[in-house]
Amino acid sequence: MSDRLRQGKGPLGTLRLFFTDRDKLEPAVITLLAALFSILIGVGLIFIVSKDPLTSTRNFLLGPFLRIYNLWYLMIAMVPITFTGLALCIIYQLKYTSLIVDSSFYSGAIVATAIGVKLALPAGIHPVVAMLAAGLAGGLIGLLPAILKIKWRANELVSSLMFNYVFYFLGSFIILYFLRDRNQTILASLPFRPTFSLPKLVPNTQLHAGFIVAAVFVVLVSIFLFRTRWGYEIRITGANPKFAAYAGIPVATVALYAHFISGFIGGIGGAVEMSGLYRAFIWQMNPSYAWDGVIVAMLARKNPKFVLISAFFLAYLRVGADFMSRRGDVAFEFITLLQGIIILILSSDKIVNYFKARRLRRNALAAEVKLAAADDEGGRA
Repeated sequence: MSDRLRQGKGPLGTLRLFFTDRDKLEPAVITLLAALFSILIGVGLIFIVSKDPLTSTRNFLLGPFLRIYNLWYLMIAMVPITFTGLALCIIYQLKYTSLIVDSSFYSGAIVATAIGVKLALPAGIHPVVAMLAAGLAGGLIGLLPAILKIKWRANELVSSLMFNYVFYFLGSFIILYFLRDRNQTILASLPFRPTFSLPKLVPNTQLHAGFIVAAVFVVLVSIFLFRTRWGYEIRITGANPKFAAYAGIPVATVALYAHFISGFIGGIGGAVEMSGLYRAFIWQMNPSYAWDGVIVAMLARKNPKFVLISAFFLAYLRVGADFMSRRGDVAFEFITLLQGIIILILSSDKIVNYFKARRLRRNALAAEVKLAAADDEGGRA
């Protein structure tokens, strides 16, 4: 049993290796410190701007758990950012910086809206058809920055940001001229058919089955990235494209199907959000869940296994800030500052490299001392 543990076999062995392997443990510790540091910064800001900082801090830190409704609200908020976080984990494993998942998510919601309004399908089948159609549309949209990058070397971040505007206004055009409810004073679609809605997990709440769908996709994406040939090719291509090409991996093809799968996940996320939470399309502006997905993917260190935990933390901050703003004098927008701090910490490679360089120096010094001691013993002999 001890040999299996030392070799990392079995769940206990894997857990032991995680806590003894510095290369795996350091990123997790840095992520945890970033999360704790952002919370401390938030508490500090509350004490600066609030007239009753103790009450505001209590509402911020404990608000998600003070009422059971807040806990359901937290789980609802996790759903869309889980999908975008998973989509961006695939992109980041490839070492691309595309944010086209924003367009995939929004366009997926538009496609799902059209199916929810126009098609009459049986309950259970209706949302599934909408998800598949939205995923296909999102996947095709996700290909665009990769095609421009491969064919014309266009920067994928810039092209994806430009496409996000294009597809936002295209979606608004479709709602306005083809799906709009003329009886509403705001820009809203016609109501969805009853069969389009996902079932509720908890009666008399908005917590829907999309939460389970998101959790299933966490498992599927984890298996895809770490247990399949396609995921292996994505990770190898991201680590060293030249080596991947030398090894016979079709680098351009890998980039294309990685972006398609990422967009497919984003499109399904948009469909789940529509069928689970809304009775009609009423978004007056792009919700920009992709930026939340960036934070989730970075907190998860590009590993889909930890996306649910990252989504929970970000949703926890959001719900706490919302509860605090409604019961105190601190604006909800201060959470944007916390998100910026998290991104700055996690995007700084110098923090990770500092710990690695320090450990390497310590190991090298220990090796030199050991070698010198061995030489001394040899000389005496």
